[in-house]
Amino acid sequence: MTLGKYNDLVVLRFTPVGAYLGDGSEDEEGILLPQKYVEEGWQVGDTVSVFLYRDSEDRLITTTLQPKLELNQFGYLRVNQVNFFGAFLDWGIEKDLMVPFSEQKKKLEEGQWPLVYLYLDEKTNRLLATAKTGKYIKEAPADLGLNKSYPALVGDQFEVGIRMLVDNQYLGMLYHSDLTRELRRGDRIEVYPYNVREDGKIDVRLEPAGYEKISSFAQDILDAIAKHNGLLPLNDYSHPDDVRDILGMSKKNFKKAVGSLYKARKISISEEGIRVS
Repeated sequence: MTLGKYNDLVVLRFTPVGAYLGDGSEDEEGILLPQKYVEEGWQVGDTVSVFLYRDSEDRLITTTLQPKLELNQFGYLRVNQVNFFGAFLDWGIEKDLMVPFSEQKKKLEEGQWPLVYLYLDEKTNRLLATAKTGKYIKEAPADLGLNKSYPALVGDQFEVGIRMLVDNQYLGMLYHSDLTRELRRGDRIEVYPYNVREDGKIDVRLEPAGYEKISSFAQDILDAIAKHNGLLPLNDYSHPDDVRDILGMSKKNFKKAVGSLYKARKISISEEGIRVS
């Protein structure tokens, strides 16, 4: 069984306080899943997926709640409180996650959302978080697979772009010129690296190379061209009512969509109307 991870465990027995789960070892007493997380219909011998951690009294315990971070992952978590032991973060389960003072770059304060990394302390065998995340970030290899999809954590905004943590290990940058939708700090998205820099950091985009983003309005126009036998009887000078009657969109959205399609060389425009190039 692994602390800080989901484990597939077997139901050993039921008690008034909950179900005791085990991994199949002989003569094991099992680990408690509190009664409020036991699902109706479970039976002894069933295999269930639960998250394993230590409660406030340092006892092994399980939950079916979804933590915001698992072992060896980065994330932005809210500081719920600070006391003489350290800062305590909300990570989606009953017990808050502690960041010891020794693992804080600056003293954390209640209400902040620091970037942290969840690790298992070898001395105490406890799950802890650190805000000193640099030691867990690696340089991207020169042979990193480019134009492949990687998970990424959206970070802070800078003058040139938005910093990303790519594949839970590399620092990346999404330049503002490549930003095609609104992103928020802490969002988990998919990105496509296209360049590995000499310092081991990577440049990323939101779409693979060669992909041309077409809005839903632009796709509606392409569909309408096909329905009108290859010629849509509209252009920049069409009356807004005509655009609305044929396409069901405003003239403003029509002009934006036509512009994106023309720029992508997907259509040609004449006095007769719009054709596919």
